[in-house]
Amino acid sequence: MDIDRTELAARLDDVVVGLRQVTASRSDLSLTAAATLATLQRSGPARLTELAVAEGISQPSMTALIARLAGQGLVDRAADPTDGRAVVLSLTGAGADLLARRSAQRAARLADPLAHLDDDDVARIADALPALTRLAGVLQH
Repeated sequence: MDIDRTELAARLDDVVVGLRQVTASRSDLSLTAAATLATLQRSGPARLTELAVAEGISQPSMTALIARLAGQGLVDRAADPTDGRAVVLSLTGAGADLLARRSAQRAARLADPLAHLDDDDVARIADALPALTRLAGVLQH
């Protein structure tokens, strides 16, 4: 099958943006804050500089974000056991709970629309999930 990957990328981007608009929670966390918490959940404890690079923001911006997240009890700070001058950040139980609630809310926002699709469309979406998951993994690295 001859597929124009550039056109596919543009169409996929449209879908991703549309899904993000429908599932986004506009009340509790910024997208960068949620992504930072998710990175800590997925990758484990990290230094502030590592998080800034991972999220594509400056170190001063990440410092301010971490101060807010720590103040909300979502992130813990601890001395780096390999370098006492550095701080290691980790997700707290409250941070993990918040991410779980947000995930459940996004899934709930999608469940009703999925119920209105015919079985063939639902099957195609289900069949595409492994490839989309691999694509997300490539994008994260």
